[in-house]
Amino acid sequence: MNSTAMPARSWAIHPFHAAVLGGVWPLFFGALLSDYAYWSSHQIQWANFAAWLLIGAMVLTTIALLCAIVGFVRGSRNVIYIIALGAAWIVGFFDALHHARDAWAIMPAALVFSAIATAFALVATWSGLSNLHVGGAR
Repeated sequence: MNSTAMPARSWAIHPFHAAVLGGVWPLFFGALLSDYAYWSSHQIQWANFAAWLLIGAMVLTTIALLCAIVGFVRGSRNVIYIIALGAAWIVGFFDALHHARDAWAIMPAALVFSAIATAFALVATWSGLSNLHVGGAR
C-alpha cells in the first residue's frame, strides 16, 4: 500500500482573498494622496479622484472582510487582521460619507479620515498577507 504525504497549504490566505486584499491598501493610499493634493492645490478634481478611489477601496475592503469572516469561521485565528480590516472599513465608510460634502467643506477631516483608514488598511494588509501564523504544531 502506498501512502503519500500531503503537505499543508503554504499560503496564509486563499489566493483570491490575497488578490482582493492586495488592492485595498493602494486604493486607500491613493485617496490619501489625492486628499493631500486637494489640500495643497485647491483643485476640486482631486477631491473627486479621492471619492472614486474610496469607493473602489470600500468595494475591495467589503469583499476582503467577507473572505476574512469566512476564513475565521473555518478556523483562521488572525484576529488582528479582522479587527484592522473592520476598522479600515468603518473609517473608510465615514470618509466616503464625508467626501460627499461640497468642495472645501471636506477639509481637513477628509485628510484625517483618509490617513486613519490608510493606516488601518496597511496593518490589515500586512497582518493578512504575513505567513507568521501558518504552520506550527497542531
